[in-house]
Parts: sequence; structure tokens; C-alpha cells
Amino acid sequence: MTGLFKQKSPANLLLLLIMGIVIKWPMFAHPHQPVSRPADGILFDMILDFFGPAGKSFDLLFPLLAFLLLFVQAVVLNGFINNQRMMNKATYLPGMSYMLVTSLMPEWNYFSAPLLVNTILLFILSGLFNVYNKQNAKAAIFNIGLALGIAGYIFISSLIFVLWILLALAVMRPFRLNEWMICLLGVTTPFYFYAIYTVIDGTWSWQEFVPHITLGVPSLKQSAWLAGSVFLVMIPFLTGGYFIQENLRRVLINVRKGWSLLLLLLLASLLMPFVNTTGTFENWVMAMLPMAAFHACTYLYATWRPFPVIVFWITAGFIIAYQYWGPGWG
Repeated sequence: MTGLFKQKSPANLLLLLIMGIVIKWPMFAHPHQPVSRPADGILFDMILDFFGPAGKSFDLLFPLLAFLLLFVQAVVLNGFINNQRMMNKATYLPGMSYMLVTSLMPEWNYFSAPLLVNTILLFILSGLFNVYNKQNAKAAIFNIGLALGIAGYIFISSLIFVLWILLALAVMRPFRLNEWMICLLGVTTPFYFYAIYTVIDGTWSWQEFVPHITLGVPSLKQSAWLAGSVFLVMIPFLTGGYFIQENLRRVLINVRKGWSLLLLLLLASLLMPFVNTTGTFENWVMAMLPMAAFHACTYLYATWRPFPVIVFWITAGFIIAYQYWGPGWG
């Protein structure tokens, strides 16, 4: 299977879709209906209100929307890695890795605010990469900030990614205070227009306008299945990180900076469960974008040929076992 995805063939797009349906079949067999959480933003609540009546009469609606998001994100991530030459060969391994790694937890396949934010993070990631060596990047930087501001109205905790964006700008461009201020202006623009709307509508409330962000330690139920999922996420990540480090000396400087952006995104994503913490795993799905990129390097660069095949089938076998013999998705 990994050998097929190493080829950049148009047929692999169909193969990726089929693989996604097979390993994510339980999300259709056991449909999950999303509910609004305290950390979800106003925009996500509006989306749930819009699709809610249809979701009640057709219980597969939200699983279909979630699968569509996951598949599109896999394709976009794959295209980003290939177009920016982040790996020494164009493949479908990043997309395969994303579909595979997001199957390790049922919550990563729910229609949720963090899953929607992943799409915006891909837009921001591409924008940050494109401002490298750009003479006049003010418009692009404003759009990056604006995208994050909109993400804040989908998932309040995602505003913590402003730290990632500022650090990424420091990596990609020489420090210019005016560019940082333009980025922050973009972040605050949606709040400005929402404030105007609430004043005109007569529903102004300072307590509701200010994002409610708290810090805490998530309380998660420990199990052998959870340990297995963490193991299968971390081992390919660490292996991929080793191979990336080995190949950095032979790549262009913009590619090195690109991997720095992904690593910073991963570190910022790992903070998400501690912001407006909950007892579920939905928030961790935002870390799977950079994780999938590192996993893809394990499948591509491994010098011992059986290793990526073994990792793939162990992961696929664990997913199937989790679905049918473990706590599963039911």
C-alpha cells in the first residue's frame, strides 16, 4: 500500500478516497451528532443551527460533512507538501498519513469546530510559506491574521495560534514591527465588525464579546487502547523527524523554514487541550496536520524497506481492532 502511494499518479486520489472510506467506515455505521461546547464559537453554533434540522432527519449528514472535510484536508496538505517540495519526491504519502492518523481516535472523525479550523490552518500555513522573500507582503499578512480571527469565531481556543503566526513570521521574514501590527489588525478585524453588529442590533454585552479562555489540565480516561494510539502517533513522528534532520543539509533554505513552520504548528497545537480544556480528544485533531507530514517522511525515507510496510499494517490493524474489539466508535 505504501508503495502505491509513493507514486504521484492521478489514480492515487481515488485510492486515497477508497482507503479513507474503508478505515473510517465506523463513522457512518455509528453516526455522531455534534453538540455545541463552551469553547465553540458563535460561527460554529450558527453552522450547527443551519444543518441541525437536516441532521436530525438524515443522521449521516454530519458524518458525511466530517469525512468530506478530512478528505479535502488530506488532499490540500498533500498538495502543499508536493508544491513546496518539502520532500525529495512528489507522492501521496502525506494525504495517506493524514487519513490514517486521524482514524486512531473516534473523536478526530467527528464534525467539530477544531476539525473546521484545520481547513483554515492549512490556508494560514500556505500563506506563511508564500510570504518568504516577498517584497510587499502586507496584504498577505493581513489575510493570514483575518483568517485566524475568523477561526476564533469557530473555535475560541484557536486564537492561541496567534503565537504560532508571530513566531512563523519571525522565521520566514526579517522582523518588521509594522507587519506584526498588520497581522494583529487582521486578527481583530472580525471582532471589530461583530462589535458594530451587536451595537446596532442592541445586543451588546462586553462579557460575551471578549473571548473566554481558561487554562487547565485535561482529565482523560486512561486505557491500553489510548496508549496504543499514542504509540502509533509518536513512533512514526519521531522516525520522520530523524529522517527530516538527516536530509535538511541537502534541501533549500525555504524548505528548512517550511519544516520549522510545521514544527511550530505542532507545538502550538499540542497546547490546545490545555486551553478551555475538556475531557475529550476533539481538540487534539489540530495536531494531526503537522503529524501527518512527519509520518509521510517515515514512509518515504526509511532505508529498511519493510519498516514502512510494517508500520502501515500495524496501524491499520490497530484501527480495525479498536473499532471491533476495543471501545470502538459505538
